[in-house]
Amino acid sequence: MTTTSTVLPRWTLFTPIAAWIVLCAALLWPGHAILLVLVGIALAGSVFAGVHHAEVVAHRVGEPFGTLVLAVAVTVIEVALIVSVMIGGGPEKAGLARDTVFAAVMIVCNGIVGLCLLMGGLRHREQDFQIRGASAALAVLASLSVLSLVMPNYTSQNLGPMLSPSQLAFAGVSSLVLYCVFVFVQTVRHRDYFLAAGDGEHHHAAPPSARVAMVSALLLLVSLVAVVLLAKLLSPAVEAAVHRAGLPEAVVGIVIAALVLLPEGLAALRAARADRLQTSLNLALGSALASIGLTIPTVAVVTLWFHMPLALGIGGRDTVLLVLTLIVGTLTLGTGRTTILQGAVHLSLFAAYLFLSVAP
Repeated sequence: MTTTSTVLPRWTLFTPIAAWIVLCAALLWPGHAILLVLVGIALAGSVFAGVHHAEVVAHRVGEPFGTLVLAVAVTVIEVALIVSVMIGGGPEKAGLARDTVFAAVMIVCNGIVGLCLLMGGLRHREQDFQIRGASAALAVLASLSVLSLVMPNYTSQNLGPMLSPSQLAFAGVSSLVLYCVFVFVQTVRHRDYFLAAGDGEHHHAAPPSARVAMVSALLLLVSLVAVVLLAKLLSPAVEAAVHRAGLPEAVVGIVIAALVLLPEGLAALRAARADRLQTSLNLALGSALASIGLTIPTVAVVTLWFHMPLALGIGGRDTVLLVLTLIVGTLTLGTGRTTILQGAVHLSLFAAYLFLSVAP
């Protein structure tokens, strides 16, 4: 982390509070156009405040623990949002978890990673990172994504995209176990795999005090909850705009996933521009892993408990995009050094995903 202050800027203290005031006003007087504009402004402010507090906490606890703070916090809140919508929406929301997880993987692995590699390459020409850490993350990501999103289409007990109760229980348990093993490897057993080579994390300031870090951790949680709830308030307006434009339903999930992933995306981009690509990749790939490893087990328990339908298998077009993303990710991150070319390749895949989602 390049800079850290022992005193938090005032705007980072007041912005989350203001966001909650706007949120309460929007709940009391729903439907007002002015309040919707304020909700959008409050959402943006909460994202920037959340990114700042995440960096303060990350500087205090060090890498790679710091990158887990934002990824896991956002994912836990995102999972809570998915579960609440699934319970309230009934059978019509059977594919919500699948659409959200797939959108998160594509946004992170192609959009966020591509933008980080491109912006970092433009500013620093070449950037390096630990191949062992990236390879481990990609191996786990490939296993989780294919077993959770592709395999349901090829089981014999149920026709895809559904899984039988025993298959769903196995998918949930295996996803959670694999993610927990990855976190153990990242933070304990092989922590050095996920640190910048040669201790490249340049610290130009002392870590913040424990009190400042605790305040930032609390405000980070407040900011992230505000981001998710404000995004949920904006989603009906987004959905109505999408329907008026005649766009597919999947576009709504992309917009909502992008809003929820904004804090992680901004933090990863700032790290890449500061020549801390290892931190940037830890954030990006870690958030994709958390999105699958925590979402699938949770929705599996909820659907089995409430006897709700759950569609996990993605279509043929999305399967091609997912497999291509995993192959390209393995190739572009397989040398330990990146340039703008790798970023451009991932961004081209992201552009194809967005275009095919709008014009299937």
